[in-house]
Amino acid sequence: MKRVAYILFLMIVVIGCKKPYNPPAITAPNGYLVVEGVINSSSDSTTITLSRTVNISSNITSNPVLHAVVAVESDQNVVYPLTETTNGNYVSAGLNLDDTHTYRLSIKTTNNEQYQSDLVPVLVTPPIDSVGFKILSVPADTGIQIYANTHDPTNSVKYYRWDYNENWEFYAKYISYWKADGSIIRIRQANENITVCYTNDISSDIVLGTSAKLQQDVIYQNPIVYIPHTSEKLEDDYTILVREYALTADAYNFWVSLKKNTEQLGSIFDAQPSQITGNIHCVTSPSEPVIGYISVSTVTSKRIYISNAQLPAWVATYPYNCQQETTDDAYDTLILDSANFIPTGPPPLGTATTQSPNIYSTRECVDCTIRGTKTPPAFWK
Repeated sequence: MKRVAYILFLMIVVIGCKKPYNPPAITAPNGYLVVEGVINSSSDSTTITLSRTVNISSNITSNPVLHAVVAVESDQNVVYPLTETTNGNYVSAGLNLDDTHTYRLSIKTTNNEQYQSDLVPVLVTPPIDSVGFKILSVPADTGIQIYANTHDPTNSVKYYRWDYNENWEFYAKYISYWKADGSIIRIRQANENITVCYTNDISSDIVLGTSAKLQQDVIYQNPIVYIPHTSEKLEDDYTILVREYALTADAYNFWVSLKKNTEQLGSIFDAQPSQITGNIHCVTSPSEPVIGYISVSTVTSKRIYISNAQLPAWVATYPYNCQQETTDDAYDTLILDSANFIPTGPPPLGTATTQSPNIYSTRECVDCTIRGTKTPPAFWK
């Protein structure tokens, strides 16, 4: 018994003496420049995004670089300026670059720091042959795997990167036939429907492929994104636009390193962190690290649509823990607190224009516009 009491005493002392440890890596100020984007050599627009790193311990999650002077420069000193839009984005209309020359990106910030990328050649990205999906039925991996196929008949492109935009239609958990309007609860008009909405997302993972070890430059069913069967993306209609970029070997190695450092860390069996070396340098302070790699290429894309009717009878998991509640006095609950609660039923009876529905739920479970918009995108079908 004394031994147990002694061990408990030691545990209390150790726990009580613990002090937080903030290593220099997460507390030291850095603010290194991060450059994202591809110089599009064709008639499509080019967007370059500039930001600075933030400390892990910081409450700031986004640190865009504003009011910089950004331009594309050729090896013949021809300059193509980019225009600042919002949130650190710098945009140019179609550049239509001559693929017999090399190009780089130049940046000058408001504190007169100057950055340049290495001169790199123009690559011609092959068309995407097709984008498709496979239905996966493995218990731990039930869902769909979207993939892309491509090939280069000239055998000149061996390295590829893809990113994508997703759009999908989704539903609120409960239908609201009623609306609290001033001092009454009335039937919703058709244009007041808050049950069906549309939303979107962009890729955050790094998707790569290579045919360097193959005799022919063919990429077959390269995985793009996996969607689990419980995702709202598959609840009704879904579309994905996949973009393809040709890479040089150096650019491919940069993205491989970045992928390992950002997506494949967390266990002792994963790759260990390594220094990521891009092709962008600080001219005014050569020792300052810069994060990013600038490539110059054409960009190809392909869109597909997937309907829930093409899939097994999967049921999406709603993102909130939703319940319907009943009240004896609908007006007290729903009129006085209509910002948080919405009546959900029952449906209108006959031609009555006002009733007193006593079933309701929280707004996030009834109003889809909290997470999306009622207007479908222009390309929706």
